[in-house]
Amino acid sequence: MEEQKTPKIPVWDLPDVPKGKLPPHLELQRTRVLCTSDAPTHTENIRYSGAYASMGVDNSLRLGHFRDNFRVEVITLTEDDMEFDMIGIDASLANAFRRILIAELPTMAIEKVLIANNTSVIQDEVLAHRLGLVPLKVDPRLFEYMSENDVPNEKNTIVFKLHSRCERGSSRIKVLSNELQWLPRGSEFTLSTEKPAVDPTSRPRTYTSFNCSQDSLPEFSNNPIGPKHDDIMIAKLGPGQEIELEAHAVKGMGKTHAKWSPVATAWYRMLPEVVLLQEIEGEKAEELVKKCPVKVFDIEDIGKGRKRATVARPRSCTLCRECIRGDDWDKHVALRRVKDHFIFTIESTGALHPEVLFTEAVKILEDKCERVITELS
Repeated sequence: MEEQKTPKIPVWDLPDVPKGKLPPHLELQRTRVLCTSDAPTHTENIRYSGAYASMGVDNSLRLGHFRDNFRVEVITLTEDDMEFDMIGIDASLANAFRRILIAELPTMAIEKVLIANNTSVIQDEVLAHRLGLVPLKVDPRLFEYMSENDVPNEKNTIVFKLHSRCERGSSRIKVLSNELQWLPRGSEFTLSTEKPAVDPTSRPRTYTSFNCSQDSLPEFSNNPIGPKHDDIMIAKLGPGQEIELEAHAVKGMGKTHAKWSPVATAWYRMLPEVVLLQEIEGEKAEELVKKCPVKVFDIEDIGKGRKRATVARPRSCTLCRECIRGDDWDKHVALRRVKDHFIFTIESTGALHPEVLFTEAVKILEDKCERVITELS
């Protein structure tokens, strides 16, 4: 028998390419990241305007489209943590927002440590570094930045003192962050260049120049300043060892040093999308449920003793691809990421609530955009 050949169609007889609308497979490629068993997850994005020009589809990012489709949905909110969805934005904007949260939101942290006595096993510089990483419970918006030419005062400096001693004959003790005592009147250490005062009633000059006590200010009268957590271990002291110091906190940003970062973590991921390409019933459905380590799938009773698999918790999917490994499971289940839907998580270190950090980050991003527009115009 002769093999039947598919008749050739002349180019001029081919149907016209549809205008203004993409075929389903191209629309899927444009809006989703496909995660298959033989390819790692990636975040390629076809964003240039001429990508689908031959089909009459404008792929450029339009301000009107962004304004109509962008939205923020808060999923969970606690005192220190916040999870929310940012929908309708590009990955570059999501990453810019993340970087602002980490590096450009100011906070207060210990910068200068004046050590009067340290006989512990921890070196002075290591002790100062540990103190700098203790998160402080204070609103940085109430303070000013301090430059090299500024004098420490009640508007740009917070002073703490720490004096702990382990008596001889006793067991080792822990020095915790709750021993950092706030000095609202400023430093108590006298300047090394200060000469003895002639007038015994005059106050000697110290390392700060406070004109008033910080606890007399209304914002601090009912809200004393201190470490966010009282149980952070700073050092251990053996019998006869002692630590006496002053710690001066100033305002700074995370791009200068990580101790000024207001977030412990700020990260995002694309929204997972788990699609069943065909109905999975019976034992195969139970096998699929067992394959997933984070319990994305569940069993649904459809009557007459029949059971089928459903996607119950797609948001929990980590795209580990266990569900599509082996036995042609990739023909039953499709794993994707939605390119313009980001799940954001903010974990505050305690100075500001996460929703306040979110608002302040939006303000900074807005200022950056306005500066760009001004320079371009």
